[in-house]
Amino acid sequence: MDSAALDRFEAGRDRLASLAYRLLGSAADAEDAVQDAFLRWQAADRERIEVPEAWLTKVVTNLCLDRLRSAQARHERAVGDRLPEPLLQGDPMLGPADTFEQRESVSLAVLTLMERLSPVERAAYVLREAFSYSHAEIAGILDITESASQQHVHRARRHLAAGRRGGEVNPVSARRIVEEFLAAAVSGRTDRLVELLTADATMVSDGAGLARRLLRYTTPERIASYVRAGFKPTPAKRRLAGGSVAMHIAQVNGSPAVLGVVDGRVAGVVVFEVADGKVASLRGIAAANGLVRLNEAWRRHGTGAPVISAW
Repeated sequence: MDSAALDRFEAGRDRLASLAYRLLGSAADAEDAVQDAFLRWQAADRERIEVPEAWLTKVVTNLCLDRLRSAQARHERAVGDRLPEPLLQGDPMLGPADTFEQRESVSLAVLTLMERLSPVERAAYVLREAFSYSHAEIAGILDITESASQQHVHRARRHLAAGRRGGEVNPVSARRIVEEFLAAAVSGRTDRLVELLTADATMVSDGAGLARRLLRYTTPERIASYVRAGFKPTPAKRRLAGGSVAMHIAQVNGSPAVLGVVDGRVAGVVVFEVADGKVASLRGIAAANGLVRLNEAWRRHGTGAPVISAW
């Protein structure tokens, strides 16, 4: 491959990876899809490709659709045995992020809701909302009619609207609420935790990476009890984490999150969704294979003093 063709692909790599991440909810799978697209670009008769960006977008989209439609992916989505892979703020895979719709499309809340959509609905929605493709362009990428594109996007918006908790939240206010929540959790004030949760709050956890299926909690009292137990420091938990844990607050997928860090390594993360001045949902991820890219970013860019230096 000549250098010009390589440069052209590399210039669009971050955009393709961001598209694949939104479609798959996994940074590792997104990277695989982009690498497969590169191999196809390498083997293609590039002189016959009039618009390389459009060609590569179609290739990556269809590679992701193939993965979503596979028997294994259908089984995973039906069982719901994993959460979307969290990414530290500033990761290029989270772009573009100029509009509220673009930022929202990579929130863990929306990535989770998109699991309810059919693969084509998910692709049409992402291409339209996150990348501003016209319905005519989406029709060409997905090999459907323009009318079908409009219908898929409409259905996706309707499904997602039913599960949303409100609009954009001020990051300073959201961080303050998370700080209060963390303080209550560590000090054992279960009643304060309940006060900080919305009446319809939910929590999903991978059980510190040990549970075979996701653990789900659906009342403020049960969530508060689980959080209090989870944040209570014990020698056994320190051994499981690999040492004394420092608690940091950072932005993950556009939302405030508490990161448990041991010797520079993120051992677990809890991502918060804030609505109406309270915590509406929590997602806890500690499985090592779901924190690989976040850990790489933390080692490069993780800064700031922890809110709790020794847990």
